[in-house]
Amino acid sequence: MADAKVIPFDDDRSRARRRPGGRADGEAAAVRALPGPQQGPQEPEGSPEGPAPGTAGEAAPGADAGAGGETGAGAGAGGWERRLAGGLAFLRRRVTGDYEVDEFGYDEELTDQVLMSLLRPLYEKYFRVEVKGVENIPAEGGALIVANHSGTLPLDGLMMQVAVHDHHPAGRHLRLLAADLVFVLPVVNELARKAGHTLACAEDAERLLRSGEIVGVMPEGFKGIGKPFGERYKLQRFGRGGFVSTALRAGVPIVPCSIVGAEEIYPMVGNAKTLARVLGFPYFPLTPTFPWLGPLGALPLPTKWTIQFGEPIPTDSYAPEAAEDPMLMFNLTDQVREQIQHTLYKLLVQRRSVFF
Repeated sequence: MADAKVIPFDDDRSRARRRPGGRADGEAAAVRALPGPQQGPQEPEGSPEGPAPGTAGEAAPGADAGAGGETGAGAGAGGWERRLAGGLAFLRRRVTGDYEVDEFGYDEELTDQVLMSLLRPLYEKYFRVEVKGVENIPAEGGALIVANHSGTLPLDGLMMQVAVHDHHPAGRHLRLLAADLVFVLPVVNELARKAGHTLACAEDAERLLRSGEIVGVMPEGFKGIGKPFGERYKLQRFGRGGFVSTALRAGVPIVPCSIVGAEEIYPMVGNAKTLARVLGFPYFPLTPTFPWLGPLGALPLPTKWTIQFGEPIPTDSYAPEAAEDPMLMFNLTDQVREQIQHTLYKLLVQRRSVFF
């Protein structure tokens, strides 16, 4: 495999895009409600049409158990029937190609119904993620979420994606920007594109933001995710402020995000640099369990996570030419970095334990 390289986030060069095939133009999106009986509007209390108290319409004492048992069983059976019908309809659409993806390869239906369902047990049961400040993410329109990066493997980005989707009142989707290494790995490449991830270049990020998407970026890159365990929760450099320039050009707010818990899932105590160069990876981690315990050593530790979204930093008040002001880029980049670092320290003080 060729040596991994990261395309700078502030690189404005164009790149050819593959446009995956989808449905014919003009067709509606393929995300559909599961079939099943729909509830109608409830009758208001005291309605003349309803049975009066004490009449035959009122359930007799002792009848609740039998009727309730039948109703519960019927509801359970109906629920399984709806799930089965929905699953079969989903499979039919996948087999027949009756679904759509956008120009970046994002498959919203597959993400909602399959990929999120696979990540949710890890999110809810294993890492027990606690989310704070999700109301700081706009209910509509574009926004750029900037987060710290850690954990040896990029599970923090995936958990942040679930947090935005499941906890935001509008159920918004997070479109993550990733290094090009993600898009050259077999299987990972296709899954990343289906989940809405795209290459971390300024042109793609700006197009997503202008179209009203929530975009996530982790400016530390490999320097953050591959740092030694002794440097945990110490933010690395944020580059040249390319994410700030992109947010300014799109006129969207920047939402700082601090993630606590990811640093300890794979305590990186060493780096086999020679092996990393042979494999074409930016680093090859050595942890207390990996590679000594084989595949079992690749299991992340079940740490307790907290993800906090901070107060948004507006950018729409700046003039268009502000994106070319290097001093402004530096100041805003430093402001975002300091806000994330301060929140990390605050969350660490509040944390009772790494695992609880």
